[in-house]
Amino acid sequence: METVLLDFNKRAKEVHDYFIFMESLEKQTTKLAFLDTPGQYQIQSLDPELAKTLKANGFLLLYNLVESTMRNAIEAIFEEFKNKAVSFDQLKPKLKMIVLQNLKNRSPNKIYLTINQISTDIITATFEREELFSGNVDARLIKEIAEKYGFSYKTDFAKTKNGQNILVVKSNRNDLAHGIKSFEEVGQDKTIEELLEIKKEVIEYLRQILENIKTYLDNQEYLDVTTNNP
Repeated sequence: METVLLDFNKRAKEVHDYFIFMESLEKQTTKLAFLDTPGQYQIQSLDPELAKTLKANGFLLLYNLVESTMRNAIEAIFEEFKNKAVSFDQLKPKLKMIVLQNLKNRSPNKIYLTINQISTDIITATFEREELFSGNVDARLIKEIAEKYGFSYKTDFAKTKNGQNILVVKSNRNDLAHGIKSFEEVGQDKTIEELLEIKKEVIEYLRQILENIKTYLDNQEYLDVTTNNP
C-alpha cells in the first residue's frame, strides 16, 4: 500500500502542476512567446479557444488519476492477500463472493497452472487488474466497492464533498472520450477557479479513501472474525 500512496502522490502532483500552469496562463503570470522571422520573441496572449481545450484536458488528467488510483488500490488489497497467505475460508463473506465471481469469469485453462494451494491461490489467480474499471469510476461506485471489500468510504465532507465532483470529472471525460462533446464545449462550462476547486476536492477525496484502505489492510479488516483465523 505504501507503493500505491507514493504513486498517487506523484500522479497528484503532476495533475496539480498542470492546473497551476493553466491558471498562470489564464491570469498571464506565465506568458506564451513565439519566434518571428527576424529571430525575435514576441509575447502572445492565450487564445480563448486554446484555453477551453486546456481546461477540458484537465478533466482527462483528473479522471486518469481517479481510475488509476482505485485500480492500484484494489490490486494492493489482493497483493496483501497473497503476501499474507490469506485463505479463501478466512475471508469475509462479501469478499468470498468477489473471488467466486472472479472465478466464474475465468477460463480453467488460463488459471489452473497458477494454482498450487487452492485455498490461497484461488484468490489472486482469478484476479484481473485490467477488468476492474472502464471509464465508470465515480463516488457511487467507490462506495459500492468499499461496502463489498469492507473498507470505509467515509471522508471529511468539508474537504472532499464526499467525492461528488468525481461524477463531473467522469461525465466530462466520457463525453470527450466518446466524441459526444468537443474540447471547446467541455472547456467553456467551467472557470479556472471552479476547476481548481474540483481538482482540490477530488485529490483530497482519493487521498482519504487510500488512507481508509491502508487502515483496512493494517487492521486486517478483511478477515472473517467468526472463523478460527490464526
